[in-house]
Amino acid sequence: MSFLSSASPKLPPWKVLLVDDEPDIHDITKLTLSRFRLDGRALSFVHAYSGAEAKQVLARESDVALVFLDVVMEKEDSGLEVARWMREDLNNQFTRIVLRTGQPGQAPEERVIVNYDINDYKEKTELDRTKLFTTTFAALRAYRDIMKVEEARLAQLNYREGLERVIAASAHIFQQRNLRDFASGLLQQVVALLRLETSMLLRLRGASAVSGEQDFEVLARIGAGEGDEDELILSAELLAQLNDAKRNKISRLHGDTYVGYFPNSSGKASLLVLKGVEEISEIDAQLLDVFCSGVAIAFDNILLNQEITDTQAELILRLGDVVESRSNEAGNHVRRMSEVCQLLAQASGMADEETAVLKHAAPMHDIGKIATPDAVLLKPGKLDAAEWEIMKQHPAVGLSILDGSQRPILKAAAVIAHQHHEKFDGSGYPQGLVGHAIHLYARIVAVADVFDALMHKRCYKDAWPVAQVVAHLREVSGQHLDPVYVELLIQNMDKALAINERFPD
Repeated sequence: MSFLSSASPKLPPWKVLLVDDEPDIHDITKLTLSRFRLDGRALSFVHAYSGAEAKQVLARESDVALVFLDVVMEKEDSGLEVARWMREDLNNQFTRIVLRTGQPGQAPEERVIVNYDINDYKEKTELDRTKLFTTTFAALRAYRDIMKVEEARLAQLNYREGLERVIAASAHIFQQRNLRDFASGLLQQVVALLRLETSMLLRLRGASAVSGEQDFEVLARIGAGEGDEDELILSAELLAQLNDAKRNKISRLHGDTYVGYFPNSSGKASLLVLKGVEEISEIDAQLLDVFCSGVAIAFDNILLNQEITDTQAELILRLGDVVESRSNEAGNHVRRMSEVCQLLAQASGMADEETAVLKHAAPMHDIGKIATPDAVLLKPGKLDAAEWEIMKQHPAVGLSILDGSQRPILKAAAVIAHQHHEKFDGSGYPQGLVGHAIHLYARIVAVADVFDALMHKRCYKDAWPVAQVVAHLREVSGQHLDPVYVELLIQNMDKALAINERFPD
């Protein structure tokens, strides 16, 4: 990938400072060198008529290539003081200095060359046209070569620092296992590497059933439009650029917007959108290449892991549906429970990874009912004592089905299946656990399960109004249910009701 135009930029003229208290010297020097060229670059002259003025100019102008410096001006050693100040105080080791004097006895050549870091010493009388040209040519060529070496040194230093940033960035994002966390981390690091403000990471997803064309899914975005995903996606200009990358399978620079195309072995190409990239250097482009080549492998692994996780979660959800449908529960019961569990977990500040595990494991809470006889499971009336004892076996059955797996979701599902009928005051079953001895996941599932059961019609009851549900939740808080999660549910009741609307019976 390359962010750079193939056209070579036009280089500015060489900047030459003339320091002399005689205006005629300035005029003669300019006239003599008016046609001078080195590497196709002419000369640009800056003027100073005293040592003090020369210091002001040099402090202001950082790209002076050559100074023609008179020795005797306001003082007998003004030029020598400027030369010393340039090297020692200003720390300018690159600008070439040619001393010119009309009074060589005031500053003998041998002493000046030994004591001052100058590059040439000329008497004004010997600087005819030819000597002035050759002196200027030699000084500027030396300056050019020195600057090339310095630029190469700085480039190497910047590249090393950049690689260190790449390594640090890679180490950070490779710790992320969730696809969107990974994408967000990746985008933050790319933006930091290239010092940008606006960017977006998308991936191609399945063909649209309406148009037959592929769609774009935003994984992460930074900068303008962060709060309005559609505005970014539906911008006609950006959409055309994304379609260009998708259709031609290439990365391309569109003005100040770079759209990068990154295919992966899973077949779901990623698209990186970077704004404000017209001035990205060659080194930054190389750093992005290094970064993305390593990230591509990790991205493939993340996508593969995500696919496995999604498949596992869907299988669990479908198995939960089977159990609930067998017991004549509402079709979307497990989906609503899963969403409400996620809501409560997020509201409590649970880590994203742990929240995802709970969300995917919750649908398996009643898996043990698969072994409950129909006569008990489907009985419309109240269960007698013997039937109740049979029903109370389903948590232990659920544990026996799920126990022993080392997969985080199935391990969590085993705990939830076993403990979701425990009660906060210890009156639940099958173990009679009290308070925080009940696993956090099971306490959250219990709140979500009771809420959903009360809010929806069952074979043995009608749906309750919201006010009655809230009153009942407060009544059993601290007895049946963990009061912390009861209160979080009540505080977020509008969101819980929105979940019910999304997944109706």
